[in-house]
Amino acid sequence: MAALLVVLFPFGLLLFLLFMEKVEAPLRRANDPEEVERFLDHAKQEDVDNIISGGLRKAMDRWRGRIARRKNQDD
Repeated sequence: MAALLVVLFPFGLLLFLLFMEKVEAPLRRANDPEEVERFLDHAKQEDVDNIISGGLRKAMDRWRGRIARRKNQDD
C-alpha cells in the first residue's frame, strides 16, 4: 500500500498543480494594473455594483464583454 502511495503521490501532485494553474490564470490577467486603471476610469454604476456583489473579477469580465460587443458593433 505504501509503495502505491509513493508511486501515485507525484502524479496527484502534478494534477493538482495543473489544476491550480488553470485557477490562477484568470486571476493574473485581472491584476494587470493598466487594465484595472482603464476599468476604473470608465466604470459605470453597474460596474461598481458588480464589484460589490461579485468581486473585481466578475466586474472585469462583464466590462471586457461590453467592450468586445462595442467593437463588434463598430465593425
